[in-house]
Amino acid sequence: MAGRINDDDVKAVRDAVPIDAVVSDYLQLRSAGGGNLKGLCPFHDEKSPSFQVSPGKGLFHCFGCQEGGDTIAFVMKIDHLSFSETVERLAARAGITLRYEEGGYNPASQRGERTRLVEAHKIAAQFYVEQLGGPEAEIGRTFLAERGFDQAAAEHFGVGYSPAGWDHLTRYLRGRGFTDKELLLSGLSQDGRRGPIDRFRGRLMWPIRDISGEVVGFGARKLREDDNGPKYLNTPETPIYKKSQVLYGVDLAKKDIAKSSRAVVVEGYTDVMACHLAGVTTAIATCGTAFGGDHIKILRRLLMDNGSARVIFTFDGDAAGQKAALRAFEDDQKFAAETYIAIAPDNMDPCDLRLAKGDEAVQDLVEPRTPLFEFAIRQIVSRYDLETPAGRAAALDEAAPIVARIKNGASQHEVAVQLAGILGILDTQFVVARVARVARWARDRGGRGPAQGPGARSGAQTPENRSQSGAAGPGAYGPGPAGPAVSGPALNLRSPAHRTERELLKLALQRPELVSPAFDAYGEDEFTAPPYAAVRRAIAEAGGAEQGLASAPEYLARVREAAPNDAVRAMVTELAVEVFHGKSIDEIYAGEQLVQVRLRAVDRRVREVTGTLTRLGTHAAPDHLAAVQNELWVLQQYGQSLRAQGAAAL
Repeated sequence: MAGRINDDDVKAVRDAVPIDAVVSDYLQLRSAGGGNLKGLCPFHDEKSPSFQVSPGKGLFHCFGCQEGGDTIAFVMKIDHLSFSETVERLAARAGITLRYEEGGYNPASQRGERTRLVEAHKIAAQFYVEQLGGPEAEIGRTFLAERGFDQAAAEHFGVGYSPAGWDHLTRYLRGRGFTDKELLLSGLSQDGRRGPIDRFRGRLMWPIRDISGEVVGFGARKLREDDNGPKYLNTPETPIYKKSQVLYGVDLAKKDIAKSSRAVVVEGYTDVMACHLAGVTTAIATCGTAFGGDHIKILRRLLMDNGSARVIFTFDGDAAGQKAALRAFEDDQKFAAETYIAIAPDNMDPCDLRLAKGDEAVQDLVEPRTPLFEFAIRQIVSRYDLETPAGRAAALDEAAPIVARIKNGASQHEVAVQLAGILGILDTQFVVARVARVARWARDRGGRGPAQGPGARSGAQTPENRSQSGAAGPGAYGPGPAGPAVSGPALNLRSPAHRTERELLKLALQRPELVSPAFDAYGEDEFTAPPYAAVRRAIAEAGGAEQGLASAPEYLARVREAAPNDAVRAMVTELAVEVFHGKSIDEIYAGEQLVQVRLRAVDRRVREVTGTLTRLGTHAAPDHLAAVQNELWVLQQYGQSLRAQGAAAL
């Protein structure tokens, strides 16, 4: 087995790679206040951002699906990696050399499967780039030059060439320590009569990178007439390459997509290159498959999907392009962004357009003009004979549901009026009413049945409704390595007591300097909600809130490690990134929370002792009765001091 990664090295990796820098590779982040950042969660569909990142604490938490943790946990979850694979990837990013216990240096052959496959693709990409400069690749260089791409353009996009022989890459990767099993699993090689041979031979090669920039596959263009394969040949489905989940060029385009809230979807690798070289740096393309739901999820996270965002599809004006546009419209409602279509004159794609008319023509092409729904309507209407009443009625039957799907109510009414004009129906209000009725039917059906699509997240949970529903399940905050079960009422944020306890724990985790050392004298029994009592115990076992004065990330890491189970650990993460309810988070605010939690605990004890006195009556032993009466007097005096003096009485 591979050695265990040294604990100090794991800590060094956590400290060296900021969590916001890692998360920003996958989604757009904006300020959430209090030093936190927010974005659309990459782990579930949502319309408004509930995913928060706290750079200062090195933690993330989603208030919708409850995923949370540190940088390592984020990468493990989003890229489906093991712990060691994740640490190795982040260490490589930070330039940290890892040490391995129980066996010293970890040999390459023992590293995780995904890490090995990604490394094989990285080496293959470098190999193909080197081959593009050789004599055999002249045909590839000519292909690029004829389309307006020089050597600098090829280098920018990592374009390469696969030699025409049977096993040039296979032998090269074997020499770099990769096994035949790994080569076949990666899709870089395939079975031949006498063993593995190269999958790609004599073709121009485009590396396909995931959103983090790692090469996970290739697109290969046929160059020779004697090549009997398809025009484009892509990597098959592998453990690291799923064509429905990658977008070519997204690694280069993601920052500008997030910055401009605009994305341009084109159809091919050369179209992406042409757009970027023409200044349209938000262009991306699918890889041998139609634009679909998984692609939308990627774009929505980058766009911080909202009504001001724009997605522009460019399709050829031929029948195939029109069909692709209609397929794209089927998924239109999964965007909050406005969607448009751009078709170049003479049905040219962006690459041909740049060659024929220059960069400005490409820039002009992708300026939003025709909404995708309008294009879809005109395509539907064009199939009917509008000269006859029957033709107009049939066209209305098919087009009305399209208009009814338009998100904006005012736009829906306006387009319904336009539809009446397109169809030649003089009674405009009839068409408007028909569209409104179809829209109402669709809403009613949605109301009776299960929620459909990301826009109907009936199960999405805020901290309030999740806490009240007991989402973690019974016993989640109960017995564990840290101690016995916590008893008490169910967590309910409508309760003033629970709200105050939550704020105090947030202060202890996020701003320990405001509540220390007083907080560390608070007992678990002062927190009436079982989850909060469990978090209080975890803080105590991590050494108390005073530990957070030295290093917040280390302190939070210790508290999370002290949590007895995943439910408590998730609650710690949630409280560590949640914003405060107060306007000014200072010593006065902290003192108010400390006093309220302590005062409620005192009042509860006063009620208990008063009940004891009532039960004792006049028959109790004098010494016992005097002790109970004395305790009651002390509690009442302490309560009065807290009410009169506030935090000074703690």
